[in-house]
Amino acid sequence: MPRAPTSLPGPQPRWAQLLDLPQTESTTDSRPAASLPDPRLLGARGQKWPASQGQEMQSTVNYLWHTDDLLGQGATASVYKARNKKSGELVAVKVFNTASYLRPLEVQVREFEVLRKLNHQNIVKLFAVEETGAGRQKVLVMEYCSSGSLLSVLESPENAFGLPEEEFLVVLRCVVAGMNHLRENGIVHRDIKPGNIMRLMGEEGQSIYKLTDFGAARELDDDEKFVSLYGTEEYLHPDMYERAVLRKPQQKTFGVSVDLWSIGVTLYHAATGSLPFVPFGGPRRNKEMMYRIITEKPSGAIAGTQRQENGPLEWSYSLPITCRLSMGLQSQLVPILANILEVEQAKCWGFDQFFAETSDILQRVVVHVFSLSQAVLHHVYIHAHNTIAIFLDAVYEQTRVAPQHQKFLFEGHLCVLEPSLSAQHIAHTTASHPLALFSTASETPKGLAFRDPAQDIPKFFPKVDLQADYTTAKSVLGAGYQALWLAQTLLAGQEFMFRGLHWCVEMLQATCRRTLEVTRMALLFLSSSLGTERFSSVAGMPEMQELKRVTELRSKLRALAEALSRCSYSITETQMSLSNLSSELVKNRDQVHADRSIQQIQCCLDKMNLIYKQFKKSRMRPGLGYNEEQIHKLDKVNFSHLAKRLLKVFQEKCVQKYQTSLVTHGRWMRKVHETRNHLRTVGCSVAAYNTEAQGAQESLSKILDWLCHQLLQDRTKDAQVSPPPTATYPSPALTDLVLHMQELCKEMKLLAFDLQDNNRIIEGLSRPPSAPDS
Repeated sequence: MPRAPTSLPGPQPRWAQLLDLPQTESTTDSRPAASLPDPRLLGARGQKWPASQGQEMQSTVNYLWHTDDLLGQGATASVYKARNKKSGELVAVKVFNTASYLRPLEVQVREFEVLRKLNHQNIVKLFAVEETGAGRQKVLVMEYCSSGSLLSVLESPENAFGLPEEEFLVVLRCVVAGMNHLRENGIVHRDIKPGNIMRLMGEEGQSIYKLTDFGAARELDDDEKFVSLYGTEEYLHPDMYERAVLRKPQQKTFGVSVDLWSIGVTLYHAATGSLPFVPFGGPRRNKEMMYRIITEKPSGAIAGTQRQENGPLEWSYSLPITCRLSMGLQSQLVPILANILEVEQAKCWGFDQFFAETSDILQRVVVHVFSLSQAVLHHVYIHAHNTIAIFLDAVYEQTRVAPQHQKFLFEGHLCVLEPSLSAQHIAHTTASHPLALFSTASETPKGLAFRDPAQDIPKFFPKVDLQADYTTAKSVLGAGYQALWLAQTLLAGQEFMFRGLHWCVEMLQATCRRTLEVTRMALLFLSSSLGTERFSSVAGMPEMQELKRVTELRSKLRALAEALSRCSYSITETQMSLSNLSSELVKNRDQVHADRSIQQIQCCLDKMNLIYKQFKKSRMRPGLGYNEEQIHKLDKVNFSHLAKRLLKVFQEKCVQKYQTSLVTHGRWMRKVHETRNHLRTVGCSVAAYNTEAQGAQESLSKILDWLCHQLLQDRTKDAQVSPPPTATYPSPALTDLVLHMQELCKEMKLLAFDLQDNNRIIEGLSRPPSAPDS
């Protein structure tokens, strides 16, 4: 922040002493019509200042400037870049001209009064009030904003289709904060527009926007009215436009809400790079139609355009497809624009509601979500205190993936989002590291919808026309930068597709490994317990119904073991298929990383920029010499060739590759869904086989327990009945049989326990779609 310069002590002129007087302007005072900006000086999309007359050095007691260093010019004053005579510090000086003295005295001092009252980081600071030495012209010494105005930012070809989302949010935050400070001090600005929003860079490289030019400002309570006319045509409220531009007499009064209309037009301009209301031929050339558009605008519409002479009006209720703001932000912003761009005062929001709604946006956090089912990156705006259930609903609003079908992956890991928890538990995401959203409902990816920049590229006229050539070059360059932004978006989309699918494949491979491990454990227990030697002693026992049952259960367990073996083989095959898919994904990701189309487009833009800057410089000249004109013609040809090359790279290397990747992504997504469903089926089968095996083992264990008990009873009986004289010993075969039966019972119980444990694991791998899974 620049340090406030201080003025040397000395007698103050009478006009400066008026700063201590109370404001006495009546609400019936009006500004002369001549004070409205001259259309010849201020265009619809930019400023064109006439060359300074009598270029020379000028100064006050403490500041010095050259009239070449013109920053801006209006009907009553000019603004120059100046320096402090002692420190060399840069400031901006606003020098008032003769026309400003024609205004009533209280109107002349109004800007000083307003600036003296304000003190906010988003309002240009007033440092001092001085006079020039010779002409004794009034001079306001103000904070210098080195990065121009919001208008100059929007006039840059890079922003021909609107600001990037991050920069737009900075503009919104700064404008809302500055306007809130004005309303807290009871001040209405009356000339809000991009040209009156200055930009400077903070110490950390961030943009800071500040409201300036308070020549039209005045103190006004929320319920107070005024009839005086101020403002710039394209940003004027319809009621003011009728009287100020069309010169139609009317007795309407105006309130503080006129600033809201101007803010709405300004925000639309910042979001799209264009004005919202545009008649055929432009606002300045077709004023009657401009008035029709802004007064006949349907409620809820945020833009109106006439594309043909005497053609119909086309209304828009959303931002154009070329807008660079995410759908998540657009869904928050459009209702605000619709409610402050209302013609009828009764329907228009007041400042309280405007501040509440914009603050609601600015207080939200962004969760970046890449939907694999759509192949589109989404920005989900939520409050940190919201629950995850609200986040899931917000995701549904943008992706149409129902909450019960939403599965989230982040950096290769499954994110289990509990709906009742706070949204603060969601992983911190960025635009380059979003959550990957996998929909359990199979869909065909549609990809990003966009407008081909080639549709926005005009052609040069064969004849040399410096102004027309500059305008054409600017439009072509703007379309080129839009192609660059789209190319970056499409390339990032491909990266997210392959990255997200790779994570899905890894999760499926992990599921395969766990299911296979459980299946093999079950097979190991079954095979070790079904050995023929385990049942050899039982087979030699006398015929009993129980022994037949043992044989049946043994056959059933053997059949289940064979079924589990088939499942194991199927899982192994699936693992191989997933490994092949993983290799393909890695190969395609490497191809994306090796893509050089962005660098090729940027190279074309750099060369086009050099020609554009030359055209921008030449347009201010009355004409070119013969040799210069020939060079100019060659530059036009070269510029056109560069534009064609840029578009060719964009269409053939960016769009076509993206569309091919989209088709491949759709095929692989179907394969992932098929594999996931197959693994779920296999998992269910393994769980069912384990359940059957568990039941069979329990039945077999009971029978073996009973047989073992019977053998022991028979042995005890034989021992009691045998004659005592001779010492008898248990039959070795019978003893071995009892021992074998006891050991077999123990193993059957252990196996039943292991199968039951395995069954619980497999059930976890085969949960229904509504539950979190791998």
